[in-house]
Amino acid sequence: MLLYDADSPAPRCLRMFLIEKGLQLPAAQIDVFAGENRAPPFLTLNPAGQTPVLRLDDGHVLAEAVAIAEYIEELHPWPALIGRNPAERAETRQWWRRIELNITEFIHNAYHYAEGLARFRNRIPVAPEAAAGLKRVAQDRIAWLDGLMADGPWLCGERFSAADIWLYVWLDFGNAVQQPFDTALPRIGPWFRRVAARPSTAVSRSLLIASSSPASPG
Repeated sequence: MLLYDADSPAPRCLRMFLIEKGLQLPAAQIDVFAGENRAPPFLTLNPAGQTPVLRLDDGHVLAEAVAIAEYIEELHPWPALIGRNPAERAETRQWWRRIELNITEFIHNAYHYAEGLARFRNRIPVAPEAAAGLKRVAQDRIAWLDGLMADGPWLCGERFSAADIWLYVWLDFGNAVQQPFDTALPRIGPWFRRVAARPSTAVSRSLLIASSSPASPG
């Protein structure tokens, strides 16, 4: 297998997932700032032009960080970051879904339309006039999620999961792009500090070490 990694939130989510599992995968680095993901030969791998991408041993390609994480958990179920049984997996996906639909997409698009506008205006349709509203919605939804959380240390109670990884990485990204969340929120504030203290948090900031001679994307 070969994982195409990049300096972007979704690949970082997957890196942190792999670190928590104690896994190492051969990697290739894609320069998203230079637009390498929006040009051949990367587009032959993933026509959507997004990272991360996982090329399997048989040549098949998986895109989308969530889908790749699910695949990896199927191959390496322990330690379980999605769940050990149907109930745990459903609980993780419940929180994961809430995060992606209500927080991730708003933070991401607000960045595209504001601080990242110069980078993205020639790559995707942009709506600068929507940026401020998207930022407000993201902050409202973060407070909404705070109200749904229980008193356990993690989103799934005593069980640290992929949902914690995804929420942390995107809130951390928001902090870096002028979308800081309210650290005074009674549950998410302490939760964020607990995740930040995990060793995988710091390590995941760095790209995976590229393989010495990865095969061509084509």
